[in-house]
Amino acid sequence: MLIVLISIAFLPSGIFGFGKTVTVGGLFEDDDLTATAFRLSANVLNNERHGNCKFSEQFIYAQMITVNNDTYDVSQDVCELANNGVAAIFGPRDKIAAKHVQSMCDTMEIPHIVARWDPRQTRGNGLLNMYPYSQTLSRIYLQLAQDFEWKTFTILYESTENLIRMHELLKRWNRRGHTVTVRQLPKGPNYRKVLEQIKKSGDPNVVVDCSIDVLPDVLKQAQQVGLMSDKHSFIIASLDLSTINLEPYQHGGTNLTGLRLIDPDDPVVIDTFEKHASEWGVEGPSQLTAEAALIYDSVQVFGRALKQLDDAIVADTKTSLCQNVDSWEHGSSLMNIMRSIESTGMTGLIKFDSSGYRSNFKLDLVGLDLDGLHKIGTWNTTCGINYIPKPSLTDHTVELNLRNKTFIILIAMTPPYGMLKESAKEETGNDRYEGFGIDIIQELSKLLGFNYTFEVQADDVYGSKHPVTKKWNGMIKKIMEDRADLAITDFTITAERQEAVDFTMPFMNLGISVLFRKPKPAGSSLFAFLIPFSKEVWMYLMGTYLVVSLCFFIAARLCPAEWSNPYPCIEEPEELENQFTFKNAFWFTIGSIMQQGSDVAPIGLSTRMMGGFWGLFIMIIVSSYIANLAVFLVVESKPVLIKTAEDLFNNPHGIKYGAKGSGSTIDFFKASTHPVLKEMKEYMVKNKKELLPSSNNEGVRKVMQENYAFFMESSTIKYEAERKCNITQVGGLLDAKGYGIAMKKHSPYRNAKSTGILKLQETGVLKELENKWWKQKRGGGACEEKKGGTSDAKPLGVDNVGGVFLVLITGIALSGVYTVCELLWAIGCTSIKENVSFVDEMREELKFAVKFGASSKPVRRRKPSSRSNRSKEDDVNGASTPPCGLGSTIIIVASEDDRLHL
Repeated sequence: MLIVLISIAFLPSGIFGFGKTVTVGGLFEDDDLTATAFRLSANVLNNERHGNCKFSEQFIYAQMITVNNDTYDVSQDVCELANNGVAAIFGPRDKIAAKHVQSMCDTMEIPHIVARWDPRQTRGNGLLNMYPYSQTLSRIYLQLAQDFEWKTFTILYESTENLIRMHELLKRWNRRGHTVTVRQLPKGPNYRKVLEQIKKSGDPNVVVDCSIDVLPDVLKQAQQVGLMSDKHSFIIASLDLSTINLEPYQHGGTNLTGLRLIDPDDPVVIDTFEKHASEWGVEGPSQLTAEAALIYDSVQVFGRALKQLDDAIVADTKTSLCQNVDSWEHGSSLMNIMRSIESTGMTGLIKFDSSGYRSNFKLDLVGLDLDGLHKIGTWNTTCGINYIPKPSLTDHTVELNLRNKTFIILIAMTPPYGMLKESAKEETGNDRYEGFGIDIIQELSKLLGFNYTFEVQADDVYGSKHPVTKKWNGMIKKIMEDRADLAITDFTITAERQEAVDFTMPFMNLGISVLFRKPKPAGSSLFAFLIPFSKEVWMYLMGTYLVVSLCFFIAARLCPAEWSNPYPCIEEPEELENQFTFKNAFWFTIGSIMQQGSDVAPIGLSTRMMGGFWGLFIMIIVSSYIANLAVFLVVESKPVLIKTAEDLFNNPHGIKYGAKGSGSTIDFFKASTHPVLKEMKEYMVKNKKELLPSSNNEGVRKVMQENYAFFMESSTIKYEAERKCNITQVGGLLDAKGYGIAMKKHSPYRNAKSTGILKLQETGVLKELENKWWKQKRGGGACEEKKGGTSDAKPLGVDNVGGVFLVLITGIALSGVYTVCELLWAIGCTSIKENVSFVDEMREELKFAVKFGASSKPVRRRKPSSRSNRSKEDDVNGASTPPCGLGSTIIIVASEDDRLHL
């Protein structure tokens, strides 16, 4: 036995092994592309083995049989192949016939290779399915629906087995709002009835799972009933989407997405196709069906497996297996080698998992646009779906998309954004409406060339998410359900709303502020003349008047120059008189205040200095008083109850406050973390029936009729204040936000419309429209304030006039210093001339000065030292003292020089 085996091993290869022709059978339908792929792939193996014509025998003999899917006939075909010593059987496509073939191959242990989708794919001993694993495909469809954020969709399927591929999508249904509708296609060729049902349901998202033979008719009839529009999205489950003509649907705007197993740009695919370009019977690799490419790759895998077997095993194929009910003992070994092979073919990576399923593969994600079907992403087992970034739309593309396209635009009857036109004749269509938002759409239409139809939101609900069901209402709901394309009104852009819809750039910037009634003018007062100065200033003035008057009185009594001869005719008066009595001192200062002067005029330099500073002080004070009094007489004084929004919190005036019951304003308070705003929110929610009106108009009415402040957008406050003159905006803005045009999420027109708004802003059109609707139309400008005085005049305080007081104090101090110096000088001169003590002389002067009741002073002379030689008359010739002499004794002047000194 050993000798025989050794002899066999050294025999020429032409006898056994690769020199032996191996027969493989193919069961295909008539004129099937898969049969062509089967034949071409076998030829490639033969060319690789016998390319140098060294061997005349074929390596692979491909025996193809056309089947009619009748199980008896298929059984006879399989037996024919088995009796001829076939090494493997490929096909057929029909699921019933394929199951029958698989059963026979398992019995005879002949490898059975298929390339079709099997919804109930199970691992057989002799079965190898090249088609991607159905469970993996199901997860891909689920990921697509999640990435597209589909909340509701319809599954349109051909047979019940298709639902197995959709089982992951069916699991997406839940009670939180994900709605899945399942509809079955009837027997063709008319599918319009079920397609019309989908259109009437309003569901914009459809998953189509049917054979590639039926798909063209389904898409064509879907277009006929109006489903192939930019409002609808389709996911096509078939991997052969690229093989049908999609040109009729390229310009409808339909979001059509599918999967592709063959990448026509792959070098392997291109090289393989070009080898047999004239034999495929199709224009390019994109027209190859997935099954044809899989059959081609499966033959290549089979050829690789044969090369790994021993030559004797390859040659040892049995015949008459069917007749003898026998099995091929090497069939399982060949199948195991095929499952272990890892290679790259037309369908990408060919690799089987431990269960024998092809679960590790790569798919292209394709989408339909104006230029046809394009690759928009890839899927693989490791990373899942990886989307290719979309290139920004060119201006030309945007124009093609928008030109002559008609949009349904939602508006609300909210002045000045949308209103019914005031016209003597009855208007129809879009001509019925006017307003700021209407004009913006008209200007954008001129720029971008689109058409539009306005639709009024009857309940004026813009859109908010229910906290429990998480469903949206109002305008946002209609946009999400594709019942409308755009919405324009005072639509605030918020983070929560941007999760549901897209917005253009803001066409108006604003913030939340307080609407409150204007302060009423204060009543007339008998003491209104005191208003120009504050109470403190009046008190300072009164005190200053008293102090300065006393200072004048004291300084005049101390100043020698203020003591004068009351009788100029008497050259040697016996007494001197001072004009600044207590009454005259106060009269002098009051005369300066009244700007009338007095008959009393200071003589001494010190008193004149004091009088000068007092006059300067009075001039400034009186001028300031008159100027401020004029302002108060022109402008009405209006008491302000609140100045900021925070003043409303625990205000002492009993002012209630609130906001619109639903909308972005009350949402701002709910989301705020500021402690004061949080407490204000709790107060409003607690008393929501009284404080949270259902509309802005109701809030404005409450402000005008009640002691109530209303939180509202600053733009709306400005509009109302232009027409209702007793209300106004109080304080600044609590936040910063904007109004935008809402549209469907991921809308391709957002950038174009945002660019249009930017152009309107740059050219000043938006500002003109704002002035038109705020200050001109519908009663605008009625409350425009006249130019002139305002109610902001304030009483002058100490800070305003304190410098004048300082100047006066400085002057009084300087005059006081000079008065003291002048007094000391006069006393010094007298003490020297009269030979008396300086201290005694000062004492006498001060004693007389403090006698405030005396307005005249005796002229004081020194008494002689020896009275024996001098008579009383002689004393008259003695030296005199300065005019500021003291005492009650009459002093007789002794000489002319002394009189002159006096």
